[in-house]
Amino acid sequence: MLAKRIIPCLDIKDGKTVKGVNFENLRYAGDPVMLAKKYSDEGADELVFLDITATNEKRKTTVEMVNKVAQQVFIPFTVGGGINSIEDMKTLLLAGADKVAINSAAVKTPDLINKSSNYFGSQCIVVAIDAKRVDGDFYVFINAGKLNTGIKLSKWVKEVQERGAGEILLTSMDADGTQNGFDIEMTKLASKNSGIPVISSGGAGPNPKHFTDIFIKGYADAALAASIFHFDTLSVPNLKQELKKQGIEVRI
Repeated sequence: MLAKRIIPCLDIKDGKTVKGVNFENLRYAGDPVMLAKKYSDEGADELVFLDITATNEKRKTTVEMVNKVAQQVFIPFTVGGGINSIEDMKTLLLAGADKVAINSAAVKTPDLINKSSNYFGSQCIVVAIDAKRVDGDFYVFINAGKLNTGIKLSKWVKEVQERGAGEILLTSMDADGTQNGFDIEMTKLASKNSGIPVISSGGAGPNPKHFTDIFIKGYADAALAASIFHFDTLSVPNLKQELKKQGIEVRI
């Protein structure tokens, strides 16, 4: 069995790490470069860096910040936010990113998934999906969760795989920042409808059972968290030790 991955996430706004609840009420969570180094040193499996306002502000991800973070980490590093073209991806990969995550651009221009996976290889392309319950089903949202696309999650995960994405980063907008546990139903749906790895995001609390549940019941390949790591309510090493005790295969 492949080891399950633990991935801290740095949500970046104005060059600072921030964290909110349900995509709202952002608060300062620390210096991105220092946090990145800390998580790399602690044994996180990967790191995700999301410039969360780049799309709505119609600008590119801060390349200088990406370069600074890349110099401090020795684990795979995914960057997302405001990426709209092959050139954008090339710039970020040259700045030190190992993978790029596309979200709104993937929905608006699905061919970008095909072109980028053909150009860089599918292992470099992560499609990030923000989803929410609407009238009993899960729908895909874009523009930092502001716009309901009307596309069902089950349909979109199949399409992104067919177009060549190497991985899906799935964020539950309902669970985001609540620390009440990951959205098992949503993650399970995505995992069952897709043959590529699914990273579950949104809702992690300082309870290792949240992670055990999303791996076993939600079939997630990786779990992403922010608040619990940034504010030291649970550390990466302690979480991994607990998961190991519960029979979850993780890299220690």
